[in-house]
This record gives sequence, C-alpha cells and structure tokens, in this order.
Amino acid sequence: MPEGHSVHRIARQFDRNFVGREVAASSPQGRFAEGAEFLSGRELLDAKAVGKQMFLGFDGDAWLRVHLGLYGAWDFAGEILVDPTIASANGRMGQTNQRGTDLDAPILDDAGENSLTSIGAPRRTRVHLRMSEQTKGLEDEGDQWPPPVVGQVRVRLLTDATCADLRGPTACQVQTPDEMLATIAKLGPDPLVGDPAEGEERFTAAVRKKGTPIALLLMDQAVVSGIGNVYRAEMLFRARLNPHTPGRQVPEDVVRDLWRDWVRLLAIGVETGQMMTMDDLSPHEYRAAMASRDDRHWVYHRAGLPCRVCGTEIALEEIGARKLYWCPYCQR
Repeated sequence: MPEGHSVHRIARQFDRNFVGREVAASSPQGRFAEGAEFLSGRELLDAKAVGKQMFLGFDGDAWLRVHLGLYGAWDFAGEILVDPTIASANGRMGQTNQRGTDLDAPILDDAGENSLTSIGAPRRTRVHLRMSEQTKGLEDEGDQWPPPVVGQVRVRLLTDATCADLRGPTACQVQTPDEMLATIAKLGPDPLVGDPAEGEERFTAAVRKKGTPIALLLMDQAVVSGIGNVYRAEMLFRARLNPHTPGRQVPEDVVRDLWRDWVRLLAIGVETGQMMTMDDLSPHEYRAAMASRDDRHWVYHRAGLPCRVCGTEIALEEIGARKLYWCPYCQR
C-alpha cells in the first residue's frame, strides 16, 4: 500500500499537470459513471493529500476523494511536466518505491517499474496487463490521443494534454466540501498538513491515552496519518522501542520524538521518493541506499538477518494482519 510520502507526491503530480485546467471525466469501467458525469467539464482548482488519502477540488464546490488502498494506482499519459520533486526519484513515485532510485540514470517514461506514467500499486501486474491487451490487437498507443483505455479504469481525467487513469482504488467518491472536511477530521495529524506543533499535541494525546500496542497505534490512521508498514518498523527501531509497548506506557518524551522523527522522515520521502530511514551515510552509502532497499533500512524486510547494530537476528511476526520487523535486543 502506498504510504504517505507517495500520496503527497501523487498530489504534486496533479498540481503540476491538472490544476488550473478544465477536466473531462469519464468512467470507462462504469462503476463511477454518475460521479464522472458530475465532475466532467469542471476546472480542477486544488490537489492535496492527507495521509494515505488524496482530494481533488473542482469548481462548483465538488471534491473527488481517492484512497488507493492495496491495489489502486494512477497511470499518466501525454504531456507530463516534471518538477524537481518528481524527478528526484527518477520518475518512479509508485507504491513504496522499493526497487530503488538510480541517481545517474535518465528519467524513464515507459510505463514500467521506473516510470513517470504509473503511480500506486506494484507495477509488474500493470505491465503484464498492457502486454496482454496488446496481444489482442491493440495498436501501439504511443501516437494516439487520447490513449486507448487499458484494463478496468474506474475514472479517467483528461485535459487537452494530459491523461490520468485510476484503477483499483479502495475509495473513489464525489464529496461536498462538508463531507471532505468530515473525512479529514477523522484522520490523525499529517506533518505536511496544518501546524506540525498542533499535530504533535494531537498525536501525543492520542497515543498516551490508549492501551493498544504502539506498533498498532502507528498504523492507525485516526491516530497519525500516512505511516505504513515500512515507516512503522523503521521508526520503532530508530526509537529503540519495543513494538508491543502499550501506548500509555510509552514515555511522553519518546512519543514526541516519534512524531518529530515522522516529520523528518516524511519530508525526506516526499523529496526523494524513497523511504530513506538510515542516517549519517557516506556519499557512497547514500547512493547505494537510494538504489537498493537492502542498503536503505534498519530492520524492514530483514527477517533472519543480523541487526545492523547488535547482530541479533531480526524478528518477523504478524500483528494487526501486517508483518512486523524488529530487533528483540535493541528494542527490548
């Protein structure tokens, strides 16, 4: 599932390529036909992310709420304007970007793993989908405008120069301003939305009053927005905190340090496109870490390998139906 940094980057993509333009909306799949008809012909005025959810604001006080969930993704085609943030990850902003960023490579645009054109769920399935459609006689879509619809497109947003296709989201709905604000009100604080100091107070109060293990609280989007499996494991290790500690038993200064670490890590993720969680790397180590998850994380996806600090075997368990990686010695 895309974590908070990816969704903020998707919102930037929309801001760069769609805001200020009239948008034609359609639902080739048919499951969003009424909503697409309602939005079509309106100007896109705003694009913003809160945690793992994105909101596109149209004139006439209409909002499109999208939650990608596990399988959702956006495909972009046409004229894609690139800002430094998008370019920093070599164009690949999708899912958790675990394949890595080659800092010397040119930006690719082939709808493959490392691409400006597909953002969200893992790419391999998408490439196979395109290939399977092409084997049914689909012409090369490179020179066609708008591009042909491929697969189950829930909603297509189209300007005169850029196309965005959404597939497989958990949520895709039109909201009024009040409904949009009510959705956001249910979400925990996001360091990139509102005052981070106020966010710290909300997060600290929410954690300190609950007996739920901190590993579950960090994944609770009503407690804090945007943290997923990778950031959860890494933040707990960086804090040397046992993941099973009840929230109310975590010292207040440690809770506040967790929030401040999230502020820092989220900013790095948005700017680089990578969940970079290791500090004080040499230039060579940094380049290796950007290119490969194996060099980028302390504990995530390292089950059975020695801890980078103490040498203890990294543990793997399931908590809340998600995999948890941690060091039983450093986080005891």
